[in-house]
Order: sequence, then structure tokens, then C-alpha cells
Amino acid sequence: MTKKTHVEVKAPEIDVRNLADYMAASERKRRSIIEGCKFRPIARLLQHREARITVASALRKHETDPQVLKDKAESIRNKIATDDFDALTNETNADYVKQFSSVLAKVELPEAEILPGKSFPVIPVNGVNIRFSPDLLLRRKTKTNKLKRGAVMLRYAKGKGLSEATAGWQSAAILGMLGEHADEDGAEPEKALCVTIDCHTGETYPALGAAVSMFANMKAACQSIAERWPNIPPPDGAVL
Repeated sequence: MTKKTHVEVKAPEIDVRNLADYMAASERKRRSIIEGCKFRPIARLLQHREARITVASALRKHETDPQVLKDKAESIRNKIATDDFDALTNETNADYVKQFSSVLAKVELPEAEILPGKSFPVIPVNGVNIRFSPDLLLRRKTKTNKLKRGAVMLRYAKGKGLSEATAGWQSAAILGMLGEHADEDGAEPEKALCVTIDCHTGETYPALGAAVSMFANMKAACQSIAERWPNIPPPDGAVL
């Protein structure tokens, strides 16, 4: 019996990161992104989960000493691994944290209370379910006592920085998605508090002035994704 390699996601679904990548991508790359969202590999994939938790914690604590992060990176690297995949995962997460330690001083977060991130309920947008899980949440009170809120999402790719275009789309998505989820305290999303951080370069990208119209374009793109979804074939060699 042939072993299955992928699971097909029947209903159109995409997360904020991939949606930002989609908006900044060429037409050929867009097809590849949809394919990756529709057909999920069964094999374990390398994840940056521990690195993201470590970096987010450092930002919450307003950590300024890069050595603290370097030490944490070595601790992750030296963790006991049960197999080669675990060892590679530890190595990958350690590299992430070590690289961020070298650019920590460049990170400029807005003045706000920093809270833990969370996964928001999936919401449907023009036929596509969008997943939104920021790494941190931000809140502040204006001089007129109005509550404002935002969120931080971390991005990292070994050896290369995040494109400004992709970062702009992702921060616009953060603003838009917060707008789709009402806040129990009535806090309104603020562009300056909706931030994407490139953990390779330390660059911080708040939502642009055009973020509202950019998110409208993303919602329109979701309709196109929903229409294309049924016609995207599985990757070569996939067994469903």
C-alpha cells in the first residue's frame, strides 16, 4: 500500500503570513502558495515555534542585552534530541534566536503595553478562512483616554531579509484582522501598533498609511483564491 504524503484541505484556508506572501508574489508564486495551503504535507516540518516564543518573551521583558538571547540560543542548540529531526529543529531554532540577538538593538517597538500573543478564531473572508495568530498584542491609552490596540508578528528566513513589500502587506493584514475581531474593551486598531518584525535584520514595519485600502485588496484577493482553490492540483508525486 502506498503511503500517503499529503492531506487535502477541502475548504479554502490561508494564514496571514501566507496571505501577505501571496499579495507580494508573482502569479507563478501565487499558485505555489495556494498549492502549499491546500495540500499539507504529512511529514513533520521544521518549525520556529520555540524561537518565536523566545523572541516574543524577550520583547515583552524589554530585554536589551543580546548575550541573554545568545545564551538562550545555545541552550536550545544543546537540548536533548530524540532523533535527527529533533536535532535539526533545535539547530534551526537556535540559529533564529542567535541571529535575532545580533539585531536586537535595531528593533523599535511603539510605546505600548506588550501582552502575550494568541490565536484568534478563524474568520471567513470572501470564501476563504483566514487564520491569525500574532506573537504579541499591544495596547495603549491616548491622551484623551481612548484605547488603541495592535499586534506584532515575527518573520524569519535564514540568510535573507524580509522584503519591504511583503512586510507592508502583513502589517496591513494585522490591522485589518484586528478590525474584524471586536475588542471587549472597545479598543480600536491603530496602524502604528500593527507591526511586522524581520528577525533576520531587526527591521520593524508598522502598517502603512494605505493599510486600510491594502486590506480591502487582500479581501478581494480572497475571492480569487476561493475561485481558484478547486482547480489547484496536488504537487507532483503527492499521494492523498
